[in-house]
Amino acid sequence: MLETLQDVCEVTSPYDGRVLGVVPLSTPAEATRILATAREGAAAARSLSRHERGRILESAAAAIGESREEFARTITAEAGKTIRQARKEVLRAVNTLRLSAAEARRNSGEVIPFDAFEGSEDRQGWFSREPLGIIAAITPFNDPLNLVAHKLGPAIAGGNAVILKPSALTPLSAQLLAGALADAGLPEGVLTVVHGGREFAEEIIRSRDVRMVSFTGGFSTGESIARSAGLKRLSMDLGGNAPVLVLDDADLDAAVDGCVSGAFWAAGQNCVGVQRILVARSIYPEFRRRFLLRASLLTAGDPMEESTDVGPMISAKAVAEVKDKLDEAVAAGARCLLGNVREGNVLHPTVLENVPHGSRLWQEEVFGPVVMLQPFDAVEEAFALANGIDFSLHAGIFTGSLNAALDAADKLDAGGVMINDSSDYRFDGMPFGGSKYGSMGREGVRFAYEEMTQPKVVCIKRGPA
Repeated sequence: MLETLQDVCEVTSPYDGRVLGVVPLSTPAEATRILATAREGAAAARSLSRHERGRILESAAAAIGESREEFARTITAEAGKTIRQARKEVLRAVNTLRLSAAEARRNSGEVIPFDAFEGSEDRQGWFSREPLGIIAAITPFNDPLNLVAHKLGPAIAGGNAVILKPSALTPLSAQLLAGALADAGLPEGVLTVVHGGREFAEEIIRSRDVRMVSFTGGFSTGESIARSAGLKRLSMDLGGNAPVLVLDDADLDAAVDGCVSGAFWAAGQNCVGVQRILVARSIYPEFRRRFLLRASLLTAGDPMEESTDVGPMISAKAVAEVKDKLDEAVAAGARCLLGNVREGNVLHPTVLENVPHGSRLWQEEVFGPVVMLQPFDAVEEAFALANGIDFSLHAGIFTGSLNAALDAADKLDAGGVMINDSSDYRFDGMPFGGSKYGSMGREGVRFAYEEMTQPKVVCIKRGPA
């Protein structure tokens, strides 16, 4: 199930740099053989009964649940996510696979009422949901288990084969998940885990055998994939820059707690993490005071320690990129209220205000433990600030007014609006995706399943009585 080839890449801890393992690297020349294996796997996957697909996914979920500490420690070691956060990710991955198992058994199609249309009274039939064939799945480092499960679970439920390319920074969690699926009885070739550079990935992506590319990652990489893929389905989650509005009637304690968690969970390496907090001017001083106090109490450091709240970012390069944006914003007039302190790959929780709206820090996805505070006078001003960004996945609003909450749900340009909750809330069964430039398709088990399958109509015409 894992390609074993001559060249290897070391996997290292983002916290202390120790070598955790190695993974084999594929070359462009080997893409032909990998695709041939996937074609055989697609035939095997298609022949599996829905019951068998569900059983395999349920068995894998149970095995991961039984070994959850091993999975959590692997996530922490290779991704730097704190051990408490990693344990939650494992539980989410278990739930993702169980939801996928249910989808394999449930979402089979439906009857079509042909006789509801004049001239078709002698016809009856249905449509079924059929597999696409081979799906190429490319996953990021920040949720190295659950985001892989979000690709594999629905794809297997739908009867597809998958060529999985996990992040080279965090491949070990994906390998553990692949092993659990193999032990549960997934046929050989249905899942092939590969690693390699851009040229290798392009060989896979552009192949006409591949019917869909499901990608989670950065915008520039997504744009490159779209150019290479040709005429096939694309599902892409390309990141966001989440705003959260705090109105003057909000529960301040709930808003502070939700925004602190949403801003600094997984060291801010979260595509729906809180990045811009827009606060009604009348309560801004008090919100600012409470938020800074709460954020200052977070412990940053060794992610294996149970007391740690914020672990390292994924690499020195990632920290440097965030620091560059911070330094540019401060030079342009932003005020740093907390943090902006680096220890190795650990960037301490950082809070700013007066950030220029034309700066990269305001306009782009930061993907680090950095959040910006901004007061507003009128809620329409807050909507304009929230929506003035090209990338949009989730938004949030804290308010005691149902009318204000529903107004925000209508006016915020986002794939999801979380009311009285952080923008980073996500349930693995809900549709997940963005509403602006570059967003394609939806994740969330049921919705990904439908992206990864296609309807086939069967129509029967009855003969004369």
